[in-house]
Amino acid sequence: MPAATMFSKFKSATTSAPPQNPYDNNPITQYFEIGKQVACAGPELIWKIHEGYRKTDGKECSIFVFEKRTAEKLHKPKRKETVTEILRASVKQLERFRHPKILQIMHTVEESSETLSFATEPVIASLANILAYQEAGGTITGPPSTGASGQHCPNTIAPNRPAHAKEYTFLDIELKYGILQITEALSFLHYSGQVIHKNVCPSSILITKKGTWKLAGFEFTERTNETDATDPVPCQPWSTRASKLVQPNLDYMAPEIQINSSCSILSDMFSLGMVICAIFNHGRSLIQSGNSPSTYLKQMELLDEAVHNILPRIPIPLQEATTRLLKKSPGARPTAQLLTLIKYFSDPAVQALQFLDVINMKDPTQKTHYYRSTLREVLPFIPRKLWWQHIWPNLQQEMRADEVLAAVLQPALTLVQESSNSEYEAIILPTFKTVFVAPKSIQATVALLENLHIILEKTPRDDIRTEVLPLLFNALESTTIQVQSAALVAVTNVYDYLDDITIKKLVLPKLKSVFEKNQSDLKIMGNVLQCVERTLDKLDKSQIIDEVLPLLLEVRLTDPDIVVRVVNIYRIMLCDKKYGLTVNIMATKVMPTLLPQTVNPSLNLEQFMILLEVLQEMLDQIDRQQRNKLKLDNLSLPSPDRHRPLRHQFSSDNMNAQQFNIPNLRIDQRKTSSAEDMARKNSTGSGALGSWWFGGSPSSPDSNFLRVVNAFPNRRLSDNTLMTPKIRIAPSCASSPGGTPGGGLPIRRHSSIGPQERRGSNINLSPPTGGSMPNTSSSVPFLLSSSMQSIRSRRTSTVLSSGPLGSGSGLLQQLGSGMSTVVKQSSKISNLKPLELLSYAPAARNTSATSSFQRSFQKSQKKAIKNLRKSFKL
Repeated sequence: MPAATMFSKFKSATTSAPPQNPYDNNPITQYFEIGKQVACAGPELIWKIHEGYRKTDGKECSIFVFEKRTAEKLHKPKRKETVTEILRASVKQLERFRHPKILQIMHTVEESSETLSFATEPVIASLANILAYQEAGGTITGPPSTGASGQHCPNTIAPNRPAHAKEYTFLDIELKYGILQITEALSFLHYSGQVIHKNVCPSSILITKKGTWKLAGFEFTERTNETDATDPVPCQPWSTRASKLVQPNLDYMAPEIQINSSCSILSDMFSLGMVICAIFNHGRSLIQSGNSPSTYLKQMELLDEAVHNILPRIPIPLQEATTRLLKKSPGARPTAQLLTLIKYFSDPAVQALQFLDVINMKDPTQKTHYYRSTLREVLPFIPRKLWWQHIWPNLQQEMRADEVLAAVLQPALTLVQESSNSEYEAIILPTFKTVFVAPKSIQATVALLENLHIILEKTPRDDIRTEVLPLLFNALESTTIQVQSAALVAVTNVYDYLDDITIKKLVLPKLKSVFEKNQSDLKIMGNVLQCVERTLDKLDKSQIIDEVLPLLLEVRLTDPDIVVRVVNIYRIMLCDKKYGLTVNIMATKVMPTLLPQTVNPSLNLEQFMILLEVLQEMLDQIDRQQRNKLKLDNLSLPSPDRHRPLRHQFSSDNMNAQQFNIPNLRIDQRKTSSAEDMARKNSTGSGALGSWWFGGSPSSPDSNFLRVVNAFPNRRLSDNTLMTPKIRIAPSCASSPGGTPGGGLPIRRHSSIGPQERRGSNINLSPPTGGSMPNTSSSVPFLLSSSMQSIRSRRTSTVLSSGPLGSGSGLLQQLGSGMSTVVKQSSKISNLKPLELLSYAPAARNTSATSSFQRSFQKSQKKAIKNLRKSFKL
């Protein structure tokens, strides 16, 4: 047992003592193990207080021992028996008055030939021990107070400091609460016990290990007046004829006892006022009589001045009450009941501590309300020192009761959260380990699970696996919905403390089991999905595909919150390929379940947008993957067909048009960059008409083009030129469609020319003789070899078979190059032969010359035709 280990050294120290140890003969040693002395109390500090624990259950306690040999110096056996009887009676009185503010007896008094002994709740020291330490270390000089005297407390360290003076610093709230506790104890004695204490002094007040102040020292009690407790009753004054051991402390005695030999409950209130002044006076009493009645009376006359001097050290809300308590007239003093009502004690933290002292007297409903609300609210205003000294021991005891465990866990978990790691491991964790494994109510289990992350934050790793996590796994298998729901929330909260193996082999299978059993419970479903979302990073790809994805597909998408949780999981899976959400799964399984939710009327705008964004992301991924796949498939087709569907979707190559012959088509050199090039062409274009027409002349500028056309009948014109070709359409007669006699050549735009780029063309397009094809097309779709053959066949055999046509064809080629060439050659018209003039006519008819030039040209043309008819006898 921990307590047994704590005091094992004390036992060994006892065995090393002389064989005649006075404690060994006392019967109390059969029930308790006695340790070292830690304090002293009672009249002249005659009781020695030892540490100890009960042998049956190891419960910690304090053992009070009186050695009878201390009274042997009285040299009168009768007086020795008197001391023993007074001390024995005081213990009986303690047993009689059971109250939270009075020292609790654990074992009645046991007596041997050498000692008296009894056991109480564990105490730290008496108030006299603590004030003695303050007095010895303070700045005030003078003789020590009676309570601090080391005359009967052996083994003194210094002349003015007893051996068991306790170094203890009181907090303001401790003083406030301690004074209130003694006041309540007196109120109980005066009105419920009908008893006057008559020895209220620091040696009768004990500080327990919880930090509470308890009243003891019932050696000199008197019964109150039965009619009125404030009425005085006769009593013995302090006398030098009796031993100090059998008389109250003179320095704290009320004046009416010494002067009038009477006392009342108001006499105890005067003694309480003297204790308050000693507390704020560095442990020194205002009266330092030295056990001399005469000195006491002299200092009593100066008491009012001493009180006035000490008031600045006392808290302001307590000053008026202290002044009234120390009035020489008993009627001016407040009673204990009135004193508890002053503003000084109206502190919520003090009231919470006060209720905690009497918690065992309350019913479960009152306890539950106190732990859940009152204590949790005031806990931040209570010093940490009192957390471990006063509050935690009470909580620790209450945690053993299952009926209030759920409520007690609320402030206990607050202490866990605010404690340091060392405090948690040393103070809290041992108790929580027993709570983890013990049977608990549903509310207590839920409280632990909801705050499990707070516990794990402070718990060592080894204890997490062995003590805490089993609680979580067992809760996941619970048949209670509240426990299951809390366990699912706990999984989300403690995610960082779970390793991958635990999640894969323990958590995920249990989540699936909970899901299968509670598909109709929306709250459980939401918590399951939240757990899946939280643990997704620690799952393998195969587990996600085989276990998580089927679970998501089985979720009933009826509630908007469930829809959003499922969509959020898919959003996470879309972010990384490691989750295994492929295009096929999205297209065949996921999207068919999500698409109907786009028209779900329960979704609000925000939820709808979340759903739509995820669906759009899925479509984008499908689009990217399928588009890339189709592009790779097209690369395997033979060139150039593999490019055509992409590069020329709107090209003329894809137009389904019937083949037709273009009349009077003439192709000039594809690149004409300057006038010098035009002149060079005109000078070299006097070849035979037949050789130009069929591309026979090597020097012909169109010979290479015609050879390319013959080799590649489907090749477009724009594929063979660096610059766009120039095409002009020239009607063969004035009545030709699209032509106007004497007008300019209409300009056509090739399909490869932009909308702003319209150029003139040297190509002469005339409908075939006897044809009526309109010349209104805005572009030439493509050029076929059959068109070239049609152009070559466009000549009159009777006219062009003779030699003069050859020379005339060169002029025709030059005239077909543009209006500028016609103007330059106009001066030669009058010298032309009739056949040459006839060849010149089509070009001249389509120029944009002035009207005077046109009239002269028409006259020459008519004359040439007339001469031709005569020559051929037409």
